[in-house]
Amino acid sequence: MTTVCFAGITGWTAPPIAAAIAASDDLELVAGVSRSAAGRDLRDVTGLDVDGWVHGSVVEAVASGGVDVLVDYTSAEAVGANARAAVDAGVHVVIGSSGLTADDYARLDAAARDRNVGVVAAGNFSVMAALLQRAAVLAAQHLEHWEILDYGSDTKPDVPSGTARQLAEALGEVRTPRPAVPVEDLSGPVEARGAEVGGTRVHSVRLPGYVVSTEVVFAAAGEHLVLRHDPGPTPTPYVDGTLLAIRRVPGIVGVVRGLDRLLFGD
Repeated sequence: MTTVCFAGITGWTAPPIAAAIAASDDLELVAGVSRSAAGRDLRDVTGLDVDGWVHGSVVEAVASGGVDVLVDYTSAEAVGANARAAVDAGVHVVIGSSGLTADDYARLDAAARDRNVGVVAAGNFSVMAALLQRAAVLAAQHLEHWEILDYGSDTKPDVPSGTARQLAEALGEVRTPRPAVPVEDLSGPVEARGAEVGGTRVHSVRLPGYVVSTEVVFAAAGEHLVLRHDPGPTPTPYVDGTLLAIRRVPGIVGVVRGLDRLLFGD
């Protein structure tokens, strides 16, 4: 039985994932983390038939003992400290929060290897989002021009999203796209060309009505290929991927980035 602590237990993503954990024969939800619900009974907070408490911090939760895996769906501001606290305590981590950079993950990987624990991080735990990334990586092996559009709600503060950042960095491992006009030669504000992430131009759009949609546009002379993932208004698409990561992370040492790495075995 793998025991799980869910950081962000009162958040938008938590209800269907926590319910799926509680309903699983091989997983057990034993703790939660939420500053607003700290000190309350986990059963009362979630409405699930589970035993345990909600803690005010990850440090407190892992110090209480009995946690095998921390699942983090908190915020860009909190996820780094949460993941490091769990790793330092010898607890495996599944990261569903955005905000960490490639350098952040490199440092976390070193810490995880030192403590002999695993970390699985995905900008998006949707299986369809993972398929988009795999298809985009395949396309980048044959095409030389692309840019990413990253859509999020008007209240989403982190740019780009974790999904878009992870996609850009994965494409950068294949090749750097052929550049358009260099930013230093542009006429007008360079911000109009978006940010460079892993060699790719990424444009973040923040408008009401979006959750996290990701689009990558490939181009060649006379043609375009557009790959896009649009999640619905609920966190249901993230359940299966998160549970897969929880089950797989105890067998990992160091950081594995991307649900596609678990789905496709590389």
